[in-house]
Amino acid sequence: MYSLLFLGAAAFVLSSLLTPLVCYVFGRLGIVDHPDNERKLHKRPIPRVGGIAIALSYALAFGCLLLTKLKGGNIVWDALPFAGKLFPAAGLVFVIGLLDDLLGLRPVCKLLGQVAAASVAYLAGIHVVAFRGQTFGHWWSLPVTVIWLVACMNAVNLIDGVDGVAAGVGLFATTTSLLAGLMQHNMELALATLPLAACLLGFLRYNFNPASIFLGDCGSLFIGFLLGCYGVLWSQKSATVLGMAAPLIAFAIPLLDTSLSIVRRFLRRQPIFGADRGHIHHRLLDLGLSPRKVALLLYGICTLAATFSLFMLNGHLEMLVLVVFCGVTWLGIQRLGYVEFDMAGRMLLQGSFRGLLNARLSIQAFEKSLTLAETHDDCWSVVKKAYKDFGFHYIEMQFAGRKYSDSSGEPDVFQAWHVDIPLSDGGHVHLAREFGPNLQHTAVAPFADALRSTLESKLNALPPIETPLPGDLQHLRTQTERWQVVSAAASPCRD
Repeated sequence: MYSLLFLGAAAFVLSSLLTPLVCYVFGRLGIVDHPDNERKLHKRPIPRVGGIAIALSYALAFGCLLLTKLKGGNIVWDALPFAGKLFPAAGLVFVIGLLDDLLGLRPVCKLLGQVAAASVAYLAGIHVVAFRGQTFGHWWSLPVTVIWLVACMNAVNLIDGVDGVAAGVGLFATTTSLLAGLMQHNMELALATLPLAACLLGFLRYNFNPASIFLGDCGSLFIGFLLGCYGVLWSQKSATVLGMAAPLIAFAIPLLDTSLSIVRRFLRRQPIFGADRGHIHHRLLDLGLSPRKVALLLYGICTLAATFSLFMLNGHLEMLVLVVFCGVTWLGIQRLGYVEFDMAGRMLLQGSFRGLLNARLSIQAFEKSLTLAETHDDCWSVVKKAYKDFGFHYIEMQFAGRKYSDSSGEPDVFQAWHVDIPLSDGGHVHLAREFGPNLQHTAVAPFADALRSTLESKLNALPPIETPLPGDLQHLRTQTERWQVVSAAASPCRD
């Protein structure tokens, strides 16, 4: 216990001293984050490399413990071989974040570096546990561990958008891991987590709104990596059936924010690595909360998540806790008002998704049938059969000197909208569709595109049609052809 108290006190004092020093030095060097009045709402340039103070305080606190004769120092000495293997991974994560803060890195480069660091951590012995202390199979253990660590790194990084949020969320998650270590009598986990919690507590004094220094990527990625490692160490000693369930709940806020961002951008067909104002803290700001209230509200939610995760340590309650937590999470997401998920849910429940899928399948079948057509009349038969399936009630098509039309009823030009599709040979396709939402398909534009591109390529491949001439012209053409035959037969006689 004295070792924990000494380690925590040392980390807190070091962080409290080093944070303003880093702030002063990098402020004088001009390495600051400038406001843009969109996503960066602070009023003045602020240094963005606070992770330097946290990383230094964390490492120096262990150094101070090793200089004492406390029992915890012996545990740390025994763990040095493992820490030495893990240090290159943590160092790589910190360097990647620092380079991004100083120079700016492409998202792909950052991701590759994170994957490399997670792979090194796996080689050091960080293996995600699946069920009751059992790791995944040999071929699955590495990718699952890498995904977990990369997810934790980016989760803390993405939630770092309001003063004090990332540091505070990291503090609550680390404290939860510390309590789990104490409850499981896992002294190694307790010694690993306590100094980070103390460092974040000392740093939060300067990072809470209005902040004088930001974590930066070097801080958020470093904290996320350590939290991911803590979760693995926690699960390896867990007595619950679902080994990673408790750490997942403890780190729920940053992981949930990352998951929501990925799904939102996927549904909107936006770049996954792009920036937007759809994060949880942005939604809370849009609801009218001040930055301080946003941070305090998220702290409260983290406290609730920590309570759920610690209840998971009781093997008799884990399934009940998991179900209740999922229900509370769903209600929270609904409260944030994400229209993407609401619309996607309605599409699934109302059958719109099946309608869109059916429309795409109908378009593919139409294109295939039109490609197999052998004559111009065959093309018309295919189009005539397909246009009604897409809600049109009238079609007129002209190509190769011929005109076709068909109608499913008496068209009312004042109660319909029209589509005109020009063809390269001077022909066209005209479609009419009644107003109203009660139509079978909504893939009108894809159908029009498929109609033009496939029909035009097919018509260009077919031989031209010989158009019959009127009676007088046909008689004149016949006399001309006869005269040409007679002339050809008589030409040898003249020679």
